[in-house]
Parts: sequence; structure tokens; C-alpha cells
Amino acid sequence: MSKILIVEDDVAFCTMLKTFLEKKDYEVSTAFSGNEAIPKIKENIFDVVLADVRLPDRDGITLLGEILENNSSTQVIIMTGYAEINMAVNAIKQGAFDYVSKPFNPDTILQTIEKALKGNVLEVKTPQKKTTKVNGLAALDENSNDAFVRGVSDASKKLNEYVALVAPTRMSVLVVGDSGTGKEYVASSIHKASKRSEKPFIAVDCGAVPKEIASSEFFGHIKGSFTGAVNDKVGHFEAANGGTLFLDEIGNLSYELQVQLLRALQERKIKPVGSNKEVEVDIRVIAATNEDLSHAVKEGEFREDLYHRLNEFSIKVPPLKDRIEDLMLFANHFLEESNRELDKHVVGFADEVLEAFKKYDWPGNLRELKNIVKRSVLLSQSDMIVQDILPNDIAYASQNAKQTYGLFKNQNEQELILDALEKANGNKAKAARMLSIDRKTLYNKLKQYDISL
Repeated sequence: MSKILIVEDDVAFCTMLKTFLEKKDYEVSTAFSGNEAIPKIKENIFDVVLADVRLPDRDGITLLGEILENNSSTQVIIMTGYAEINMAVNAIKQGAFDYVSKPFNPDTILQTIEKALKGNVLEVKTPQKKTTKVNGLAALDENSNDAFVRGVSDASKKLNEYVALVAPTRMSVLVVGDSGTGKEYVASSIHKASKRSEKPFIAVDCGAVPKEIASSEFFGHIKGSFTGAVNDKVGHFEAANGGTLFLDEIGNLSYELQVQLLRALQERKIKPVGSNKEVEVDIRVIAATNEDLSHAVKEGEFREDLYHRLNEFSIKVPPLKDRIEDLMLFANHFLEESNRELDKHVVGFADEVLEAFKKYDWPGNLRELKNIVKRSVLLSQSDMIVQDILPNDIAYASQNAKQTYGLFKNQNEQELILDALEKANGNKAKAARMLSIDRKTLYNKLKQYDISL
């Protein structure tokens, strides 16, 4: 029976992980600090050590040295928080087997442990089939071409709950959010979690469909029905039959097409241009908009009956500035994507880049972040993205541009810590993320101000 040591100061998480691994027939020991782990490492030979990169008394990298010095055959897997990827990369350079980023799927850590026991070297490659990234940078939707990063922030958790709730139903969904927030990824994830997941997912940018041929684009046409119709054409509705039709920027549809769309949705039948035959279609519609459609309805620019038909269930996609805890999850995911696309091998972000990213307001949301990361990977001449290659407005963004706790710059530091702990319901790890500090610093501050939980 393989022996595993878990070194993790989050007692509840540690206990849960221990119980899970014991059910998988591993012999599991635990330690809640580095100092508690040292004697266990010296007295026992563990096959695998799972160590948090941040501990109250030391970091996981110093512990790594002690583990390997005691037994070089022990495989060490580093567990990291969302903004500690660079430390994990350094740990691998110093002899750790691999790292996983919290929150991770239990099956992911199990897979990593099994590979560690076999001595396999993990490689980050383009997934060839349905997979969850082994390094756990983010929980991804199963299709690697439309990867959907599920964040850890409260806003993301609420978003994911809504997606999971509505996906199995037949309800039409209206996805609302600012430009660049990832509305199509949300729609795609709803489709993939639905009973229609094996059927087509057809995405249409309503703003890019010329008014003159809109009917043909949506409903198809038969050969000779108008000048230029040299062949029969299958429209978006028929192409999505059995699956999901995603109508992006639905507010851009002409009033005339709104009438035709409403009829098609009500009757579940379409008539190709130039044809007398109706074609039955079974589709689910997910629409998206960055506009206030209810206002457009009041102004008479959007049909009220179509609005209610599309808005059986509404999901608001939060802007990136409201998901600051997810920022590095997304950044690291886009880093992997860019490395694959550009055939580069950039491993992470310099500390000053992480700070600049946190200070910037990201008005272009995920699309802007993706573009910046891709540009940075292209320009990078080393294995780290450094501040010099960032655009000036990001590299030197002012922290005053956004609302933050501003710890260490505020005289009411104790008040800020108590406020963060209250908002985090006593969860120290979460409070530390909200304060943009590591847990060790938070523990020191709690001692300094004699705050006990």
C-alpha cells in the first residue's frame, strides 16, 4: 500500500482529501504545518508528499528540500493557490514531480498521484480528447477547442451554479454581459452539459449577418430562389436541428427578422426561401447580448414577445473586474493556449506583471486579457513574461483606478482584515486572496493584532 503525506494548513480541506485518498486504498498521514511535517518525514518513508506551497511557518519549496534530502525517491506534488503558479514552477525546477492548482477535481489529483507513483514525467500538451488539464490550472470544459475556465470567485461560482441548473432543461436562455466577458463560452458550456451535447452547437453573430440575406442565412434557400442562389442552402436553424442555436448579439436583428424568428420558435417549423415546404426543427435557443434588451423593448426597437420567448432564464456574466480572484486562472489558461498556438515555451509571469494585472481595470474583459497574454508570449524573449513587454497602460496601471482593500497602505489595517474575514465567513485562505496577500502574511497580521477565530 502506497504511503502519502498531506501537508496542508486548511484542516477541512486536508481532512476531505485524506478521506478521499483512503477510500482509494492509500495509507494517508497529515500535517498542518511544515514543522509538524518534518519529524514525520524523518521517521517514515512516503511514496508521495502533497504539500501546499504556502504554509503558516514556511513555504512548500523549503519543505521540498528537506523531503528530497531525507528520501530522494519521494515524489513531491505541490498544491498552489490561483496566484502562486510561479512558485510552483520553481518547485518543479528544484525537484518536485508536478503541481496542481486549487480548486482541483479529486480525479485530477488522483491521476497525478498515480503518474507520480509510476515515475512518469507529466507533459503539458494540447489535449487530443476529452480531458481535464493535469496541472489543474483551471477546471475546463471538455472540448479543448472551446475551453471554458471555471473560476473560484463568488461571482464565478454563482455563474457556474446557474449554468448547471439550466443546462439539463429545455428552457431558452438569455446570456447578458459586457463585451469580451465570454458569453459564447457560457452558452457552449450550457450546451455541453445538456441532453443535446452530442448534437450540433451552431453559433451565429447576428450583427455580422447582412440584412439582405438574413432570411437565407437563418432558414436556408432553394436553388434559383433569388439571384445568386446557385445551390440549395441549409440555414442555421436546420443546421442546429437536434442541438443548440446560439444567437450572439441578438439585439442587432432587424425588426423583420425578429418576426420570422419568433414564428420559427413558436411553431418549431421553418420555410427555406423559395420553398413551399415547411421543415420541422427541434432546437434550443441561447441568445446573448451586451445591451439592455428590456430598454430596447420599451423603445420599440425589440419585440416584447420575442424578448420573453428568449428570456425564459437569464444569466448575467460578470465582468473580469468583479472576478479578480479568477484573474490568474484565466491568464495561465491563455498562456497555455498561446504557447501551443505560437509554438513557444513561456512558463509564467514575473511578480511585477502579476501586480500590474491586478491593478489594471480590464475594460475589454477576457478578450482583452487573452490578447495581452498572447501578445506578451509572442514578444517574450525569456521563459517569463516581464513588465517591459506589457503595454504602458497595463504595465503602469494605477491601483487607485479600482476598489481594493489596499492592505499596508491604509491606517485601518486591522479593520480591513476583520472586514475581509467577515466577508469570507472566516475562511483565511479566501480572506488572504481578497486582501491580495499570502496566507503566511495574514497569519502574522492576525498574531500582530491578536485576532483569534
